[in-house]
Amino acid sequence: MSNASQPILIVMTSHGTKGEGGDPTGFFLSEVTHPLAVFEAAGIPVDFASIQGGEPPVDGFDLDDETNARYWNDADFRERLRNTRALAEIDPAEYAAIFFAGGHGAMWDFPENAAVNDKTRAIWEQGGLVGAVCHGPAALVNVTLSDGTYLVADRDVAAFTDAEEAAVGLTEVVPFLLASTLAERGARLHPAADWTAQVVTDGRLVTGQNPQSATGVGEALRDRLLSRD
Repeated sequence: MSNASQPILIVMTSHGTKGEGGDPTGFFLSEVTHPLAVFEAAGIPVDFASIQGGEPPVDGFDLDDETNARYWNDADFRERLRNTRALAEIDPAEYAAIFFAGGHGAMWDFPENAAVNDKTRAIWEQGGLVGAVCHGPAALVNVTLSDGTYLVADRDVAAFTDAEEAAVGLTEVVPFLLASTLAERGARLHPAADWTAQVVTDGRLVTGQNPQSATGVGEALRDRLLSRD
């Protein structure tokens, strides 16, 4: 059984464009830094991974955000970011939880990646927690458990909404609509108004709707981990 003395794994996209040759994207910086700040303050160790390993492309590069600026100007954080492990190389038995940060890049490389499916299933089935925020739940679209069912089936979930995708003008750019696709997999979506924090916990699954939800997802994961220690 996993416990809070084990690390939580933060996973980032390695996909750097919106579509083929489109505008730059990547992982959304605050969707890593805000949960990371929560985990570190609670003494929970954290490792970084990305789909391809190495330095993932960054989006949402807002250094007016104090948490972003604090981490971006920290040499240790930048070094860790430059040297993320490839998700396929991760041993899921070492982790208490896996957390998928968002950013539009996740829509392209999370859903079809075999390591996303395998590592998420393993952590879940060993009793660990699974978290995701904004476009991070793209990782959960195709995750199936050993019995063949979707992890999200019959579970309460939050994710970047179709309305928010329309608001940013990318409905026709993303490969699929995240919230609608999760619903097709049997998830029960709980959308809030655009750009308002929305965190949904269903047992060991913790998801958030948008960047505004990143801290709350981190807090919910923290609370679940510490309550098990």
